[in-house]
Amino acid sequence: MHPLMQTFREQHLSEREDAAFASLVLEREAALPPLPAGVTRRNVLTAGAAGGLVVAIGGWMPQPARAAAGQGPEGGAARAVFEPNQFVSVGTDNLVTIVNKHHEMGQGNTTGLASLAADELDADWSLVRTEYAGSNVKLYANLAFGMQGTGGSSAIANSYLQYRTAGATARAMLVSAAAEAWGVPASEIRTSNSTLTHASGKKATYGEMAAAAARQKPPEKPVLKTPDQFTLMGREHATPRVDSPSKCNGTATYTGDVKLPGLLTAVIAFPPSFGAKMVSFDASAAKKVRGVTDVVAVPEGVAVVAKGTWAAQQGRRALKVTWDESVGARLDSEALLVTYRELATQPGTPFAKPAAAEAGKPSPVATKTIDAVYEFPFLAHAPMEPQSCVAWLHDGMLETWAGHQFPTFDHQLAAKAAGLPLEKVKLHSLISGGSFGRRANAFSDFTVAAVNVAVAIKGRAPVRLQYTREDDMGAGLYRPMMVHSVQVGIDDAGRVASWKHGVVGQSIVAGTAMAMMIKDGIDPTSVEGVFPASYDLPMMDGQLHSPTLPVRPLWWRSVGNTHTAYVMETMMDRLAHAAGQDPLAFRLALMDRNPRGANALKLVAEKAGWGKAMPAGSAQGIAVHECFGTTVAQVAEVTLKDGKVRVDRVFCVVDCGIAVNPDVIRAQMEGCIGFALGALYYSEIELQAGRPVQQNFGQYKALRIYEMPAVEVFIVPSTAAPTGVGEPGVPPLGPAVANAIVRAGGPAITRLPFARAGVVQA
Repeated sequence: MHPLMQTFREQHLSEREDAAFASLVLEREAALPPLPAGVTRRNVLTAGAAGGLVVAIGGWMPQPARAAAGQGPEGGAARAVFEPNQFVSVGTDNLVTIVNKHHEMGQGNTTGLASLAADELDADWSLVRTEYAGSNVKLYANLAFGMQGTGGSSAIANSYLQYRTAGATARAMLVSAAAEAWGVPASEIRTSNSTLTHASGKKATYGEMAAAAARQKPPEKPVLKTPDQFTLMGREHATPRVDSPSKCNGTATYTGDVKLPGLLTAVIAFPPSFGAKMVSFDASAAKKVRGVTDVVAVPEGVAVVAKGTWAAQQGRRALKVTWDESVGARLDSEALLVTYRELATQPGTPFAKPAAAEAGKPSPVATKTIDAVYEFPFLAHAPMEPQSCVAWLHDGMLETWAGHQFPTFDHQLAAKAAGLPLEKVKLHSLISGGSFGRRANAFSDFTVAAVNVAVAIKGRAPVRLQYTREDDMGAGLYRPMMVHSVQVGIDDAGRVASWKHGVVGQSIVAGTAMAMMIKDGIDPTSVEGVFPASYDLPMMDGQLHSPTLPVRPLWWRSVGNTHTAYVMETMMDRLAHAAGQDPLAFRLALMDRNPRGANALKLVAEKAGWGKAMPAGSAQGIAVHECFGTTVAQVAEVTLKDGKVRVDRVFCVVDCGIAVNPDVIRAQMEGCIGFALGALYYSEIELQAGRPVQQNFGQYKALRIYEMPAVEVFIVPSTAAPTGVGEPGVPPLGPAVANAIVRAGGPAITRLPFARAGVVQA
C-alpha cells in the first residue's frame, strides 16, 4: 500500500469509520506517484529543522539514527569518555549528557533534573543533552519509593541532592584533572559554561579535559553550591524546556513512532462491562479482513493483529464475541451513591480520633451544627495519548517500547508474562502524551497486554498494542467514586467544637503491590487532606469505609486530595458563614501550627485584593491545600448569571521550596488549574449495568482553551529543598470556585461535576 495513504488511513479513517471512502482510496492509490525514499509524516516537520542535526530528547532512536545524531549505543555522546556516575557523562565533543531516571509526561522533569546537575557542573546549557534511563532499580530508584518509578510529584524532590551531587562530582574531577595537567592548585581553577580557566591564562573545555578527568578519583563528598551561587536553578528563563523543540518539530519519539522490521499492530476486544468474562468468540469474519494476520485469545480478551491500525480495527469490528456480563449487571452509579450515602453515616474503620482536652483548657461546646453530604464521581485520566506498547520477542529475549512510568513494575510483570528472567527483558522508556496517574499502576496493564499478544502470536514479529480512546476510557482504573458525610459543630464564639467525618470509597492500593501503604485498615490515599489536614482540628472523629467493586481504581492527579480538599475548603466557608466571620480570617484562626499555609493564604489574599468590591453577580472564593509537601493557595474570581458560571481569573500562590525552574512551576500551576476546572465543570464516568457511559470526549468533556481563565502565579521565595509541583495546583481550584459561586448568590454545590447541580459553564 502507498505509504502516504496507509498513514492517512491509520491516522484518520479509523476514527471516521468511513469504509466507503476507504474503498475509494484503495481504488485510486495505484495512480499516485511513488513517494521519495525516506519520506514519512514526521519528515514534513523535520525537513527544515536544525540543518540536518538530529537530536533525540527523551525518546528511543534506532541505532543508525543514533549514530547519525552523534550518539552512542545507549543514546549518549559518541565520544563520551568521562562518565563519573550513572547520571552525567561528558564527551570529547564537549557535549554533556544527563540521564533522566524519571518518566517525562509533559510535566518538565527532564528539564528540571538536567538543570540540577548542569548547574553544579557549571555546564553550558546549550551543550546539555538528555536521555532516559533503562530499567535498573539499583541505579535509578526513586528514593521516595525504593523502586524505579515516577509519581506523587516526587521527581525533583527525591532527586534534588542526588543530581546536584552527580554534577558536583563531575565538576570536581574535571577541576582535579586540570590542576594535575597545569601544575596548579585546584582551588585556583574556575569553571563556567563548560570551560576551565586559570589566572595564568590556561584554558580548556570540558571535552578537552574529559579523558584526563576519567582517570581522577571521585570525591567522597563534593562541595555543593550555595543558593547565591546558582546560575541555572531558580533563575528566570535560564533553562528553556529541553523537550519542547522535539515536540514542536516532530522529532519526539512516542510509542506510536517506533518502527521495527515487520511491525504489526494489535487491538483487543476488551470486556464490554466490568467483571465480564469471555464465553466464546467467532473469528471467521475478522480473519477475512484484508491485512488481519491473527485473531487470538489473551487474558485481557480477544486480540486482533494486523498489518496496520485500520485493518486491526476493522477486524475487531467484524469479530463476534459472546460475553457473560452477569457480574456487573447491577453495577450502577446512582445505586452505588445510595449505598455509599448510607455507609457514610455508619461506624467504620477510624482514621482520626478526637484528642483529649488539654488540661485546664475548656473544650468548646457546640451550639450550632452544619451538616453536608458530598458526592464525587468516577473520573478517567483521559491523557491525549491513549495507552500503547510495542513488544518484541526475539532471540530468547523480550524488548518493550512504551511510556514506562513505573519501570520496576513493568519490567517484572512483562518478564512474568513472557516467561523470561528479568535479565532477558529490556525496557525502552519513551516520553508520554500525558498520564495524570494512568500509566502509574501496579498492574502494568497495557505493557502486560502487549506482551501477552506477542506471546500469543509466538513472537513471529514485533507488535504494537494500541488502545483507542474508547478502550482507554472503558478500562477502569478510575479515580474512585467517593462520598463524604460531614457534621461539624461550632460554639457561640464561632470556634469548631466537634467534627464528625465519614468517608466512603474504594481503596486504591488494596490488592496491589502498593498494599503495604495500608495501616490499621486505612488507605491513606482515601483520607489524605482530611487527616492530617491543613488546620488544627484535634476534635476530628473520622470513619472510613472501603467497599470493593469489579471496577479497578487508580490514583488521579493529586489522588485523594481531589475530593478531600473540596470537602474541607467548602466546609471552611460554610463554617465561616455560620460563625459570621470572614472566610480568610476564619481559616487563619485554625492555622497557628501551619505557618507555611497561613503565609500562602495571606499572600494570595494580598495579590487578589481579597475583600475588594466586585461587580454585581461576581465574587471571589478562596482555598488553600497542602499535598506532596507543597502548599498552594488560590483565589478564584467568578461571574454567575442565569445559572451559568464563568471563572474569570485565578490567583495562585505556590510554596514548593526552592524554585528549581520557575517557568516549569508556573506552567504546572496553570495546567493544574485547567485540568481541575474541566473536571469541575463536566467530568464523570457514569456506570449503567456495569458499562461506562462516557467513552470519548463527546461525552467526557475536557476544558477548551476559550474556557481557560486568566491565571497569575506567584512563587514563594525559599531556600528549602524543593517539593512537588505536578499535582498540588489541582485540589484548591474546585473549592475556590465553589466558594465564589456561593458568595455570588449561587448554590452550595455538594455533588460534582457542576453540571449535576445545574450549574453550567457560561
